[in-house]
Amino acid sequence: MDKTFPLEERSINQIYLESREAKTYKIPVYQRNYAWEEDQIAALIKDVHDSYHKNYNAPYYIGTLVTYKRGDSEYEVIDGQQRLTTIYIILKALGVMNFSCKLTYSARKVSASTLERLDEDSSVGEEIDNGIKNGYKYARKSIDDFVVDAERVSFKKYFLDQVHIIHYRVPNDVDLNHYFEVMNSRGEQLEKHEIVKSTLSQYLKDKAEIATFSRVWEACSEMNIYIQQAFDNKIVFGNSMDSLKIGCFDDIPKQDESEGKRTIMNLLGEKISKIEELSAIEQNDKFQPIIDYPNFLLIVLKTTMMEFEGFDPIEFKLDDKELLNEFAKAIHFVDDKAAFAKVFAFNLLKAKFILDNYIVHHSLSDKEQMGDNPWKLQYYHFEYKKGYPVNFVSQKYQYIQDELVHLLSMFEVTFTPKQRKNYLFYCMMFLFKNGKPLGIDYLEFLRNLAEKYFYDVYLNPVCLNERNQPGPNAFDSCLLTGRDLNMTVVKDKDYKTVFENIYRQGYADVPLYVFNYTDYILWKKYADTLRGDKTKKGSKERNEFFEELGCSDFELVPFNNFYFSRTRKSLEHYYPQAKAGEGKPLSSDDINCFGNFAMISAEANSSGSNWDPKTKLDHYSDGKSDQVSVASLKFKIMMQICQDNHKAMLNDEIDRDAGMEWNAEDMLKHQNQMLNILFGNE
Repeated sequence: MDKTFPLEERSINQIYLESREAKTYKIPVYQRNYAWEEDQIAALIKDVHDSYHKNYNAPYYIGTLVTYKRGDSEYEVIDGQQRLTTIYIILKALGVMNFSCKLTYSARKVSASTLERLDEDSSVGEEIDNGIKNGYKYARKSIDDFVVDAERVSFKKYFLDQVHIIHYRVPNDVDLNHYFEVMNSRGEQLEKHEIVKSTLSQYLKDKAEIATFSRVWEACSEMNIYIQQAFDNKIVFGNSMDSLKIGCFDDIPKQDESEGKRTIMNLLGEKISKIEELSAIEQNDKFQPIIDYPNFLLIVLKTTMMEFEGFDPIEFKLDDKELLNEFAKAIHFVDDKAAFAKVFAFNLLKAKFILDNYIVHHSLSDKEQMGDNPWKLQYYHFEYKKGYPVNFVSQKYQYIQDELVHLLSMFEVTFTPKQRKNYLFYCMMFLFKNGKPLGIDYLEFLRNLAEKYFYDVYLNPVCLNERNQPGPNAFDSCLLTGRDLNMTVVKDKDYKTVFENIYRQGYADVPLYVFNYTDYILWKKYADTLRGDKTKKGSKERNEFFEELGCSDFELVPFNNFYFSRTRKSLEHYYPQAKAGEGKPLSSDDINCFGNFAMISAEANSSGSNWDPKTKLDHYSDGKSDQVSVASLKFKIMMQICQDNHKAMLNDEIDRDAGMEWNAEDMLKHQNQMLNILFGNE
């Protein structure tokens, strides 16, 4: 078996100009002709040029190159030939002359000849590849358009040194016939996570280990079912969420592997027949995953690397575009690559177990009904040879279950994109370290995590950009000390003043997390204050509760039915922007404040953005509108204040003009009340 490292990050200089190995990249006859058009070439040169100006010392990643070594210095280009040819053409257009490595074609003499004489004028009657020749013309034109004369030399150096490609060399013992069978049947090229799988598995010692690795990998890739369904083995999993029975890769029951040559088909893995045999009951237990497999692999990789001294987590990128690069760096970093592959496979299995059983997932239905929380926190339980999901915490401690769901879904609704889910990484770190935490221990961790985000990131100007969004590495810088979680929140400032200074009146840059955290605190205040007899209308506790909210009693249904909807992504001005400005009752500065903002669905905001507050109140309270659009406790309080004012105006208790049921005074008073609740009347 060829143990040469097959996955590496290479600069364009290393691909084409380095002299230590004079490679020939040969494009086989089965590859299509060069086909990049002017807009594609121009877009690439512009992107590289933008990166050159943004940070001259930062690499620009151009994609993937997959090759198979045919001879001592000959590499057959399996995937990436269009990109590789474009790079060659751009180098020629930049005036690069001395290529140590050669790009050519196996059975297209005209194409090979055109490449060799790109910078020469074609003779009359000479056959040329017009696609390649036109590409060279487009490259020269784009360079002239984007790169000024004074920066030609430095741009060329940047292109050679800082434009990087991930080069994957298919191991020599792989049967390419099976590779093409897989690619032809799927109609697509090798995915990045499949490259990672084949890279890691090649370091394992025997066929049983490779088969076990492949079995774990494929089972974990089924992101919409519980791992206990995809990897049904009582030696690994017991009857409940706290019974992961194994402690390392070697404890996983070894899988059988037939004798014979290892193929790409083995490396990619077959579909798990067990999944196709799921019972009707188990099929109903499918759910919508909160993360895709490539980004989940990065979460697991970062968690794994935290155990290695010298690893810098702040430099790690949780973005699937960096998947090959991060794995390449990790494999370079470790000494025993076989041991690392096994540790990663075990951590992958453990992390999938945690993801499925300790993190919320969304029900399959895309339709959200008020009072029917689509977020589930359930573990997979076996009983009488059948499996089914049950709530994380028993009915006796429903208040713990409810708060866990709210906290986890708050994070998920805030950080919906499948990349950069830092909160999920921190949860993995905690759960990896603590093994089988009780519900109350897990709840305390999530409460601390929510506070840490709010105080140390969103109330820390150093962590925020000009739009008040967390800057690069803001979360890791605050949450990690070295390779350990730092969950201490030091409240040593007048945070009410800090909040008002950051999210100052007149500006609209208040992040989604601030609203979500506010709604969580409002719900928690309700849950902590009104229990048992205290919920009775007219009770002292209930009267004081609504008085602190700043409105009359609007019943407890909105609190009981509240959940963090995925649709609440739009910033709502309760008093509309269209009705504010010069010569109008309220100015833009008046209405651009936290006290006039709430989050609702984009659809609701676009349909009613210009309505006055009373019209919005009537529409959202008529029982016919989509109630999810106002699934915000803060917004419900604002509307109730508007309702109270309308009633007072009808009874001549306050003197206001029509349409001013919600005014600047109400906004500032409401904002002050919300900040008092957030910061404990500090």
